[in-house]
Amino acid sequence: MLQAWLYFFSRRTVIWLLLLINVPGTIYGFIWYWNQLKATPWYFVPFVPDSPTASLFFVFVLIAFLLRTNWPLMEALAGVTLIKYGIWAVVMNSSAVLAGAPLSSDIIMLNLSHAGMALQAIIYAPFFRLKAWHLVAAAVWTVHNDIIDYVFGMFPWLSQGLLPYLPQIGYFTFLLGLFSVGMIYLLSLRKDRLILSVHS
Repeated sequence: MLQAWLYFFSRRTVIWLLLLINVPGTIYGFIWYWNQLKATPWYFVPFVPDSPTASLFFVFVLIAFLLRTNWPLMEALAGVTLIKYGIWAVVMNSSAVLAGAPLSSDIIMLNLSHAGMALQAIIYAPFFRLKAWHLVAAAVWTVHNDIIDYVFGMFPWLSQGLLPYLPQIGYFTFLLGLFSVGMIYLLSLRKDRLILSVHS
């Protein structure tokens, strides 16, 4: 059953469909961050739009698959950040509602799309062709991003109800990054991982 599902997601038509979903989703994500980016010092700008940057990494991964090749560093960056920020956004949006924010259609849409981000990474991680240094580089990126966010205050704008819990959110984000690195290790680097490739 698992092999049948993975074979389905290895089809080029499915990868094309995901590319057509992820490209406009990525563009929309950068637009979503536009006001925060305008208020951000230029040297911090690359580290602010976490989710659209993660999906941009994955766009490059999908393009490589369609070219019948692998770009392992992009795969490591995409895998780690899709899981991390996909889960992070669902937890933060849901926590905002619990803290008193209205359950709007925007929050529902964001939760569904970000859950899909994490799911994409889990589905496609067995197709990655990583070496240890690729995953180390992705781990350094995610830890560095956390430092920029929670030491220099460049974290994504949060609901007012969550601001009193900022230290806990920073710690959760850091641990979530480590969890994401571990997930990609288990799915992509462990010796008994599946060996999969893209099909026509």
